[in-house]
Amino acid sequence: MILTAMTLFLCAAMIGAALFAVLGRSLPIAILAAGLVSLVASILFLVMAAPDVAMTEAAIGSGLTTFLFFFVLGRVRRGEND
Repeated sequence: MILTAMTLFLCAAMIGAALFAVLGRSLPIAILAAGLVSLVASILFLVMAAPDVAMTEAAIGSGLTTFLFFFVLGRVRRGEND
């Protein structure tokens, strides 16, 4: 019962963060919201007893991808071309 309620709460949080990422007007906020979706997905994988998938999702989806988006956004805004 508690596991089902937590799963439903995590799914609702993921949908809310995804809507915030899509409907947000600010690009950095949308990037952070996309990272939040990935972080909630990794918690959901952990609840479903898949710790290896959860660690991979947290490291790649939430950490590396968010960092890469901000890095590219910074380079685009500065106008560097290497």
